[in-house]
Amino acid sequence: MSPRKRITMHDHAAEASLFKRRALFTFVCVILMVSILLGNLYHLQVTSFNDYTTRSDDNRIRVLPLPPSRGLIYDRHGVLLAENQPFYSLELVPESVKDIPGTIDGLAAIIDISEDEKEDFTKSLKHHRRFKPLTLKARLTEEEVAIFSVNQHKFPGVEVEAGLKRYYPYGSTLTHALGYVGRINSRDRESLERSGDWSDYAGTKFIGKQGIEKFYEPVLHGKPGHLEEEVNNRGRTIRTLKVSEPEPGQDIYLTIDLKLQQKAQELLDGRRGSIVAIDPRDGGILALASSPSYDPNQFVHGISAKAYSALLNNRSRPLINRATQGQYAPASTVKPIMALLGLEEGTVTEKTRIWDPGFWQIPGVDHKYRDWKRWGHGWVDVYHSIIDSCDTYFYDMAYKLGINKISEFMTQFGFGQPTNVDIYEEASGIMPSRDWKRARYNQPWWIGDTISVGIGQGYWTTTPLQLAAATAIVANKGRRFSPHLMKAVTQNDGTLKTPVDEMPPVVLKDPRNWDIINDAMQQTAHKSRFTDAKYTAAMKTGTAQVFSVAQDAKYDAENIDERLKDNALIVAYAPYETPRIVLAVVLENAGWGGANAGPVARAMLDEYILRDTKEPTKE
Repeated sequence: MSPRKRITMHDHAAEASLFKRRALFTFVCVILMVSILLGNLYHLQVTSFNDYTTRSDDNRIRVLPLPPSRGLIYDRHGVLLAENQPFYSLELVPESVKDIPGTIDGLAAIIDISEDEKEDFTKSLKHHRRFKPLTLKARLTEEEVAIFSVNQHKFPGVEVEAGLKRYYPYGSTLTHALGYVGRINSRDRESLERSGDWSDYAGTKFIGKQGIEKFYEPVLHGKPGHLEEEVNNRGRTIRTLKVSEPEPGQDIYLTIDLKLQQKAQELLDGRRGSIVAIDPRDGGILALASSPSYDPNQFVHGISAKAYSALLNNRSRPLINRATQGQYAPASTVKPIMALLGLEEGTVTEKTRIWDPGFWQIPGVDHKYRDWKRWGHGWVDVYHSIIDSCDTYFYDMAYKLGINKISEFMTQFGFGQPTNVDIYEEASGIMPSRDWKRARYNQPWWIGDTISVGIGQGYWTTTPLQLAAATAIVANKGRRFSPHLMKAVTQNDGTLKTPVDEMPPVVLKDPRNWDIINDAMQQTAHKSRFTDAKYTAAMKTGTAQVFSVAQDAKYDAENIDERLKDNALIVAYAPYETPRIVLAVVLENAGWGGANAGPVARAMLDEYILRDTKEPTKE
């Protein structure tokens, strides 16, 4: 008997329902996925159209910054002092070079690359962003450029960059006035970013570091432009789409008289010292010489570590601007202003005379303050106190006046405070007072301190520029102008002169006292260095001690160290009737002021007053 077959019953209604649910789920999934796809397409094509178009253009369009050409600098007569010259530099992009030491050795085989340049490059590489080009050799000759061009295919990641570099045709003559430009470093960048000016330096590698170049950086730099290029997928240029020209920096004219500046450097002849000349009619600086100096051109593309170390460790400190940063005891050059104070306060009159036996003593004290003339000057009035530079007269005057009156009066002439000249490298000097000594040394002020200040010694220090500015006030009989180097700046609508900054005058109780002091200075000049001059002049010399001599000791210039010898100083102006130039000369460790600084002042005034027609010479 055969087994029975099993009969399966199908529930067609249930199966149909299951199929419908699965079909519906699948349909919903398909609809959802299509919606997501359409949503993404909408986002790409509509919502983010501008964004992706820009990204696409960024891959297709390259924007290159165009640095502006730096403004030129001229002297007061239009002689070019700072210009721009074309240059070529060898640049290396670290991330594009597989074997940097090998590449450098290969380049050195065809181009002269010094060991210092290799060493500087290696040091800079440690702190440099690898995707940015780094200079290996700053100055290439045209021959070296040609040699590299032939061999460039051997050195991927290395290329020659062309540009304009700053050049100073008169070398060390104007270094401390002009300053120099140098490569932008991290400190410069941080400063520009803080001020919000970093975007203005796109494509720019150089910035003012010292002097006029730094002070007027915003004027000289200009505004960058840009170049838009279409490139292919290999980065090669297909065509230029747009050029936005950079705005060049403005040219500026200085008050400097180049011929007078050259004369000052010639007279200093490498000796340590400074010469400052000012036009008292407006405060324009005619000469600002500091010696020894250095060639600023070596800083433009980066001075080598060895050369910079030599300048930095030089005992004569050529990097210091002695005209504005050198601080010296003014010595007898301030005696005319001291005498002016004595007349103003009634401490002395035009006819007051004192007896000078060669020394002066504080009443009741045995210590003797010696006059430079050991046997004394005899009877001395205010005129002869200046003409003969009688120390005893001013010891007595300082004792009677007191430090408070001296300090207050001298501050009006700019001592102890910056002149606010338009360069950043300036010292304030010291105009001592009771409060100053207490704050500086936590010590009381002694009467002996006042006696030393009375002859421009002791704690009192000044810069040559301050000394010239103070003398200009005397020559102007109270009118004051802020010393400045800027004369004019070129703009789109022509050349704009810088306004003269006249400050509140020094007002005397009796204006005739100006005449007394100026007359004494004129007699001083007539009796010494300007006896045979073709013009009238006024002057006062000074001899400043660098170290103190014991009470009974004698200053022996022949047997002391050269750097302990006295500083020689002189202030002068001419013509006496209508002053056009005021001078301050400081020669370090030169000895007697009249014998050493005097001839320098005479030569400077002759150069300016008795102008010749010789053209300035380039170094």
